[in-house]
Amino acid sequence: MPTTPLAAQTSRALLAASKSLAGTPAVVGLDGFVDTILHVVRQRESVMKYTRATGMREFSDKIGAAAGLSANFEFVTQMVKLGGNGPIMANALCQLGMGVTYVGSLGSPAIHPVFADFARKAKVISIAEPGYTDAIEFDDGKLMCGKHESLRDVNWTNLIAHLPEPKIVKLLGGARFIALVNWTMLTQMSSILTKLLTRVAPKLKGERRWLFFDLADPAKRSREDLLAALTQVAKFEKHFRVILGLNLGEARQVCAVLGLPELEETYGTVTHAASQVRAALKIDTVVIHPTQFAAAADAEGSTHVVGPYTAKPKISTGAGDHFNAGFCLGRLAGLDLAGSLQTGVATSGFYVQRAKSPTVPELARFIRTL
Repeated sequence: MPTTPLAAQTSRALLAASKSLAGTPAVVGLDGFVDTILHVVRQRESVMKYTRATGMREFSDKIGAAAGLSANFEFVTQMVKLGGNGPIMANALCQLGMGVTYVGSLGSPAIHPVFADFARKAKVISIAEPGYTDAIEFDDGKLMCGKHESLRDVNWTNLIAHLPEPKIVKLLGGARFIALVNWTMLTQMSSILTKLLTRVAPKLKGERRWLFFDLADPAKRSREDLLAALTQVAKFEKHFRVILGLNLGEARQVCAVLGLPELEETYGTVTHAASQVRAALKIDTVVIHPTQFAAAADAEGSTHVVGPYTAKPKISTGAGDHFNAGFCLGRLAGLDLAGSLQTGVATSGFYVQRAKSPTVPELARFIRTL
């Protein structure tokens, strides 16, 4: 099929901006997980051969059928990899050529081996032990089963013990892009945001930097907590150009606490919701990425872009984080909203199809196929 005009234009723009983007200073934090990617065995045929349960409903039906009885499920490990919204996004940004400093829970006192390759690409400052996630993947979704006790140590006191406040000011002051992600699982994140907002942000000089937030599935947090977090995010617009990134489930929760209409998964309603959330929070950009497309709104308007949907992904854990990395790369490259969305869906599509993060030249070539 011929390349769409948007894809062709975005591919050329990325290649043109690649030299200026190389080494762009970015700071990302604050989580860190060791992810074990698992498949569920439907039927064991031999020592080495089995058929896989491919649908979440099939798995849930078997769990439901075992109520009042018991059941045995076999999981087969596909890979053990670095995890967490922050490390996955930061690793993707490194592959895209940015100069990343990562602050988060990557191991203490020593960096966990799963982050060793990442630590060679980025400058890492670890303040706590990582969390652990068993990611049970199906063709139509995944279950993320987490163990989060160590994340209690991701707090302001521990942060400034490893990175004193003047160094935080210097680090953020030298960045063009900052991402603070996984508010849901980091129960001390709100207090960290308060300190950054009141003690660090006013000391930053120069033009306003891009600041990206990913709340990361706030379903288990109260409506009051979520509304307070959104209020905090909005306050950062005074000092930064704020981007709020949401998947479809997160967008529905945000719309609910903001008193906006219930969100249906259609191009028009999702695009309109991005505009409504942006207007309610008065921030620079809101982006919403369902599975098959993405929509966003900024001061210039709103639009959506259809992505390269993959029915049978090689990997799905981290797809949203790759979308976020690609979308933010587009913003840094000076692309318009549609171009940034195209970069986001393509970065995610490349990752789920090939189970690796793209470089800018690889991403540009991939976009030309869309």
